[in-house]
Amino acid sequence: MRISSIKNPFYGFVFLCVFCSGLQGGIKEDVEKIIKSQYGDSIVFSMKKLSLDKRVRTEVEQKVHQRFFKDFIYVWTIEADESVKAFGLLDNVKGLSMPITFLVIYDPKGIILNTHVIKYREPYGGEIASPRWVAQFRGRSSQSSYVVGDGIDGISGATISVYSLTTGVMKLSLLFPLIKPQL
Repeated sequence: MRISSIKNPFYGFVFLCVFCSGLQGGIKEDVEKIIKSQYGDSIVFSMKKLSLDKRVRTEVEQKVHQRFFKDFIYVWTIEADESVKAFGLLDNVKGLSMPITFLVIYDPKGIILNTHVIKYREPYGGEIASPRWVAQFRGRSSQSSYVVGDGIDGISGATISVYSLTTGVMKLSLLFPLIKPQL
């Protein structure tokens, strides 16, 4: 995604401000609140910024026909009883005009445990953030189908968001086994 591909200069500026704020806008806190709510206070987690190898990034982007927002993602390692229970991967996809920030939580084998929309910035189409809709990804992996209309429900009025987020989840699912040794 290049900023120059945004046609309206105002949206380009807003996009730049939102993206550059990174995890400063409460996103990190929101992710960690979700992790605590799912795993309880006894878990231990750590976050790191993981740079994506250009070859790996390009391979995944070509398979899904969607670019990564940046050349890195944020990863949370979630541990309990001195063993890894899950990994959370945070990324952005392009909505109609603004980025959608989302989190996918995987078990150590790469099976999706949960998906959450962390920030939805569009004026409409926010139904993709509903727990019922994102629950469709639970149990999927890099081997699963991610076809809207065939296993993934569409949402009237949120077509771009549905396709973008579905592709983004597939992108992270294909990425997970390739980066797992680095986690």
